[in-house]
Amino acid sequence: MSQQPATSDSNVSREEILEVANLARLGVDENTADSYADDISKVLKLMQTLSSVDTTDIKPLANIHEACQELRADVAKHDINRERNQSVAPAVEEGLYLVPQVIE
Repeated sequence: MSQQPATSDSNVSREEILEVANLARLGVDENTADSYADDISKVLKLMQTLSSVDTTDIKPLANIHEACQELRADVAKHDINRERNQSVAPAVEEGLYLVPQVIE
C-alpha cells in the first residue's frame, strides 16, 4: 500500500480496503469492500469533527455519571417476601436457592 499523507476529507477507497484485506489474508469481496470503505470514511470524518472541537476549558471525566449521578442511601430493606420469590424458583432447599454446580 502506498504511504500517502492523510487528506483533509479522509476518504478510504475500495482498493485500499481490498489491499489491506489481502495483506491480512481476509476474504473480502468488492461489494463488502465498498461498504467497509464507506463506513470507515464516515468514522474518519467524525474523528475529524471531534478533533476540531475546542476542549481547552473542559475537565476530563473518568465516568460520565460523576457529574450528575445521585446515589441513594445504602439501607437494608426488610420488605422482601421470601416465600413468594422462592415459589417461582426452580429449586429451593431450607430457604436457600439451589443452582447448578459450575466448577467441579
